[in-house]
Amino acid sequence: MSVPQAPIGDDGAKEALAYGQWLFAQDCRFVIGAAQLEQVPESSLPEVAFAGRSNVGKSSLINALTGRKTLAKTSNTPGRTQQLNFFVLGERLMMADLPGYGFAQAPKAKVARWTSLAEAYLKGRPLLRRACLLIDARHGLKDVDRSIMKRLDTAAVSYQVILTKADKPSAAELSACLDQVAREIATHTAAHPEILTTSSRDGRHIAELRATLAALAAPRSPSSDQAGSAT
Repeated sequence: MSVPQAPIGDDGAKEALAYGQWLFAQDCRFVIGAAQLEQVPESSLPEVAFAGRSNVGKSSLINALTGRKTLAKTSNTPGRTQQLNFFVLGERLMMADLPGYGFAQAPKAKVARWTSLAEAYLKGRPLLRRACLLIDARHGLKDVDRSIMKRLDTAAVSYQVILTKADKPSAAELSACLDQVAREIATHTAAHPEILTTSSRDGRHIAELRATLAALAAPRSPSSDQAGSAT
């Protein structure tokens, strides 16, 4: 199987979708669950991080992107992810699944500790290309989300709002949520202007998100091209 060409610039939507599909079908391996900042792995790969309120669907989205049901642990209990979980995708992209902020079924001191860890990572990771800020499409932006957005603005960390669970609200409710979020992110300096509405359940716009994130990955090398063409 040959490696699809990563598109250049804004052209080549089909090529972008094909490249995203190819990249997220590659091997994705768990690296480490970091409970302390000192445990965050050294890497030369570009990184993307998935952040959001507890139980917003971060782990489910990672599983949907990679087509794996159990790569990232999921739970209906807020606060299941309590460390920074790192995955390497196709040796071209590092992905970080961050602990949820806000309400969680865990002691307040523990929640404060993992929230502080996630914020320290977001502010101090030079290779972090983008933070995906996940927002539940049923509820829209909450004050705790706005607080995180202000901190990302201050730290000059590029972030993109991804609406999750978009299969649950009605079409009118989803449209109203999109309008609300669009108005608010227009006032934030580090926010990416494009909002993606996704559903891990019905797969909507998962392909588009793959293409968006694949554009941030490390470019392929000639040796990897030859390896891909040989398979």
